[in-house]
Amino acid sequence: MAPDGGVRVLEDTERRFEDGTVLRVRVLAVPNSEKFSDGVKYRLHYGTEAGKTLIRYDNSHGVDERHTPNGIDEDYEFPGYDAVQERFWDEVEQFREYEPPQDNKKL
Repeated sequence: MAPDGGVRVLEDTERRFEDGTVLRVRVLAVPNSEKFSDGVKYRLHYGTEAGKTLIRYDNSHGVDERHTPNGIDEDYEFPGYDAVQERFWDEVEQFREYEPPQDNKKL
């Protein structure tokens, strides 16, 4: 995906939301290799400013992983980069639509 064996930044975005969450997306076109067979190195992260991961997909160490608030999803099977992108944005949308109750006290 990267021309002439080089690395090219495809996306490098950070967005902070009023609710204290942060979205970080970094996608690089890299030479196809055993580690990066799709020619893409990526980190798609949505979490809190306090450092809690809500959802993250990455292959920054050459292993495709899915992270949740509970840690690495051991059952995750990499479906291909395009599918990862779609799944990530769907999951971020689900988190953004959920509004926790303002008061957990029972009436």
